[in-house]
Amino acid sequence: MSHAPSPTLDALQRAVDTAAGRRPGDLLLRGGSVLNVFTGRCERADVLLAGRLVAAVGDLPDARAEHVIDVSGAWLAPGLIDGHVHIESSLVTPARYAEAVLPRGVTGVVCDPHEIANVAGVAAVRWLLAGSRELPLDVWVTVPSCVPSTRLETAGAELSVADIEELLADPWVVGVAELMSFPDVVAGDRAQLEKVAVAEALGKATEGHAPGLSGRDLQAYLAAGIGSDHESTSLEEGREKLAAGAFLMIREGSVTRDLDALMPLVDVRFSDRIGFVTDDRFPTDLLDEGGLDVLVRRAIAAGADPVYAVRCASWNTARHHRLPRRGAIAPGYQADVVVVDDLTSFHAALVIKDGRLVAEHGRLLVTLPDVDADDSAVRSTVRLSAFDAASLRLPAPSTEDRLVRVIHPLPGQVVTEARTVRPSVRGGQVVADAQRDLAKLACIERHGRGGGIGLGLVEGLGLRRGALGSSVGHDHHNLMVAGMDDASMRLAARRLAELGGGFVVIDEGRVLAELALPVAGLVSSAPLAEVRSGLDRVEAAARELGVTDAGVMMTLSFLGLAVIPALRLTDHGLVDVVSARLVPFEVEQSG
Repeated sequence: MSHAPSPTLDALQRAVDTAAGRRPGDLLLRGGSVLNVFTGRCERADVLLAGRLVAAVGDLPDARAEHVIDVSGAWLAPGLIDGHVHIESSLVTPARYAEAVLPRGVTGVVCDPHEIANVAGVAAVRWLLAGSRELPLDVWVTVPSCVPSTRLETAGAELSVADIEELLADPWVVGVAELMSFPDVVAGDRAQLEKVAVAEALGKATEGHAPGLSGRDLQAYLAAGIGSDHESTSLEEGREKLAAGAFLMIREGSVTRDLDALMPLVDVRFSDRIGFVTDDRFPTDLLDEGGLDVLVRRAIAAGADPVYAVRCASWNTARHHRLPRRGAIAPGYQADVVVVDDLTSFHAALVIKDGRLVAEHGRLLVTLPDVDADDSAVRSTVRLSAFDAASLRLPAPSTEDRLVRVIHPLPGQVVTEARTVRPSVRGGQVVADAQRDLAKLACIERHGRGGGIGLGLVEGLGLRRGALGSSVGHDHHNLMVAGMDDASMRLAARRLAELGGGFVVIDEGRVLAELALPVAGLVSSAPLAEVRSGLDRVEAAARELGVTDAGVMMTLSFLGLAVIPALRLTDHGLVDVVSARLVPFEVEQSG
């Protein structure tokens, strides 16, 4: 079924004629209770569908339709719309992602292809748009605003303001994605402000990314014309951003889970200013918990009004992103309907997309089309420059008592702490130390753009021998390799290049486990369950090496994220995120 930004004239005529009784509908859902996102009430009503549109809602005893489904005792909700998601975090292509979330009632997503754009630029965004066009899942795109994310890393591509403007012309592109360079925005950097101006000139929005911003910095950030934020992790932070006029996106991802902290804001008092998003959800969580439906289910369980919880996952998001005819069950709206047998548990019994029954009790009823999208731009993207044994050597500090910086990832969070330690030294080189839970960390440029290598230490992984490697390295997506010896680290990098990207676990000169992600080094075209099994094998192998973190490969992938505090490692070196500058491995002596 082909997507279109708005219904054709024939589709409109068909809906009008069906509503007026001049012709039968295609599908009649009789006897259910509709969650009316406009009134905030559950109302007993029949729903008559004509093709891709809702023709009529109400008491329709004389309505005729080709197909009739008795949904007595069930509740009818509009299809859920995820307001901010990076599909690449699922480790699968849009088609495989659709297979996972559509049976759960998610009928649309607003995707920021920031990850794949940092590998292959404009071509990657066009590939994602082309690969989504024929899916029974609406995939709207926001143009990545920060490619690269910072000047302190080497990405595989750059997106200029001209590129952003060109992509904004696509009808399935709804705005500019999260403006992550918040220090530059607050400083009034014209290059960043120009991105907002370009979007506004085309009648589209710019999304926000403002972790921890408050006071005058928050005011300056929003004054630039940025309309939303999904980075609030505390009730105080959420309230301040909401009061300042931001559309508050409440996130429940895999690493960062904010719903519990922000639940008091899931309240009808805040009308259309609250939206639900997943941001980053990994294969295990998508399969075990779900996608956006997780937020609706947990919000209701925590005491939220069910209709308002659904509204936060549909109508509010549609209004914010200016998506016409989406997010409600009403005449003239898109015929995207989720039927649930129990409102509290909120598990989809039936899912209707564009007027067609596509899933039943978690089982997909349609075969997704094979989309002929040229993927040459997003293949063979791991291009390592030559490096040898000397490339990973980390010189000892100038004196024995000098401290060095170490990255300490916090359990269950994407933020890190910047700590200092007196390193272990052998042969004039800093080495990993299993007794102190210190692993060597390398960020290796993999886009064929200079071959820079950043080196440091990471604390708390639990790794006792061997090495872990990942071509998923937010946001630049250079290779992130942690290890206890240089030989294992070199083998990990070389094996990732042979795979075209993915995850590897190395020990004693051999590969213990691996998962290939050959599309941009980020995703696979295999089914989600197959990718999840591969990831499980990688994580199990990591545990054999002493790792205690259940999601260590994802933890590793975020150690290069130079836009979230506090200390990170890119191919340029160690980054102090708060000051947005490179800092030396060796701590400077005071005085």
